[in-house]
Amino acid sequence: MKQRTIGTVTVSAIGLGGMPMSIEGRPDEQRSIATIHAALEAGVTLIDTADAYHLAGKAEVGHNEELIAKAVRSYGGDTSQVIIATKGGHLRPQEGPWAQNGDPAYLKQAAKASAHRLGVDAIDLYQYHRPDPKVPYADSIGALAELLDEGLIRMAGISNANVEQIKVAQEVLNGRLVSVQNQFSPKFRSSEPELELCAEMGIAFLPWSPLGGISSAPDLGSIHDEFALVAQERGVSPQVVALAWELAKAEVVIPIPGASRPESIRDSASAPELELTAEELQRLDSAGSSSR
Repeated sequence: MKQRTIGTVTVSAIGLGGMPMSIEGRPDEQRSIATIHAALEAGVTLIDTADAYHLAGKAEVGHNEELIAKAVRSYGGDTSQVIIATKGGHLRPQEGPWAQNGDPAYLKQAAKASAHRLGVDAIDLYQYHRPDPKVPYADSIGALAELLDEGLIRMAGISNANVEQIKVAQEVLNGRLVSVQNQFSPKFRSSEPELELCAEMGIAFLPWSPLGGISSAPDLGSIHDEFALVAQERGVSPQVVALAWELAKAEVVIPIPGASRPESIRDSASAPELELTAEELQRLDSAGSSSR
């Protein structure tokens, strides 16, 4: 598979989002592990997770981290180049909706717990999951700087960040910010300014839900006619067209489609081989929605 970079590390141009394998509607463990193994067989070397990827109201924090670690350990091939990116600061409490905790002490504790679940001495890439309005953003990012200095994480990133927060993070981290993970898809394009800034700064931009989300991804072609038309002309799926379109946005883009079936990630992994023409890209850019 074609490759791109996060910081100074080379990874596959398409990653795997682990979230669908741990939240509501998740498959059984056997199918989840088969999906992760299929990703590795297809050349995927970036796997995204978070400590908050688990069922709502269940005491299973880190379910997805443990699942991914188990799958990578049980894979029969070489996994030395696999990068596991995890996140902290977003919570699924026993009661109530998703919440945030950007307290620096909490983030450092959460990172240590994630490292333990992943079975590593140092996390490859640790990302602040979502800004906490109760905590100054620079203070939360300061925890990542300390984790880098302490060697508990090798690289630091942020998620769900706006342009100003990207600049703050880069300053607090003293130029060591390597990734921004924001929602971006044919349906959700309002992160384009953040994508453009990342391209200017040479920071990896990791679109989450790059196919429009768990419920919308299977119907991408019926939701976005132009993507379906290009897919039909090229003999590929609309999902592959969407990922190829995102990859063409900038060399820093590395989509991380979620998957819960081996067939899905195999299809997604073929996207870097599809070279869209300038005319096709213009058609796709003109289609879809720009609403947040």
